[in-house]
Amino acid sequence: MSSWSHLLKANADRSRRSGAWSGRLTPREREIAKSVIAEVTARGPLRSADFADERRARRVWGTMRLVKSVMQKLFFHGQLLIAGRSRDHHRLYDLPSRVLPRASLQSKAPSQPDTARWLVLTKLRQRRLVKLNRTELPLVEDLVRPVNVAGCPVLYCFREDLPWFDKPVREVEPTIESILLAPLDPLIYDRRLTSDLWNFDYTWEAYTPPAKRRRGYYALPVLAGTKLIGHVEPKADRSNRKLQIVTCSVRRGHPVKPAINSLARWLGLTP
Repeated sequence: MSSWSHLLKANADRSRRSGAWSGRLTPREREIAKSVIAEVTARGPLRSADFADERRARRVWGTMRLVKSVMQKLFFHGQLLIAGRSRDHHRLYDLPSRVLPRASLQSKAPSQPDTARWLVLTKLRQRRLVKLNRTELPLVEDLVRPVNVAGCPVLYCFREDLPWFDKPVREVEPTIESILLAPLDPLIYDRRLTSDLWNFDYTWEAYTPPAKRRRGYYALPVLAGTKLIGHVEPKADRSNRKLQIVTCSVRRGHPVKPAINSLARWLGLTP
């Protein structure tokens, strides 16, 4: 809730600049936006599927329904927020006044330096070990300490995290359980750091043209102890209620079947 005030300027900036994904509304989109806001105000949280308008909008990765595109832009402009998910997993959009507490809505936009510091602190809280450039470091210098890792540029962590580096590092044994990581897991979010730290080049390739993919559409990195040891690319065959494995490339001696079985159970599928 405390993040809202820091997002106000970014919301306003997006509503003024051009951009098909999150930029200002076109004249046609403004017309639909008025109807969307009116319907949400009157009826409460709604999905884009609750609107009958079937006109299409061209976007970065193809086309989508125009009303869905408009609701997405209104979200990026701070005029709608995601209040939850419907039973069919669609986003439910509602007015900020019905999603956020009054204290958050009444907070004023902080100064630019305060928001810049908040952004760096957010990155540190999410990833814990990060690279900081020459403009970021002075903003949080009072809270961080450098960490030197062979073969890597200088990294930074919170002072409070330093005791973790005093703990003995256990060698990875084949008996250590393997874990599947989500494509945007904070541990691997920074692709360059993932490459430097683990010598593991990973890109989430869902938006990569098929001919250029190296690992697969939805390849999940595999973590075993303190090492990234390969990837598994699963695919849900929901009609047959099975979890298929499209590709699997993992270092020998590291079983991943328990991790795959766990994912299948979580999805309600059979491995």
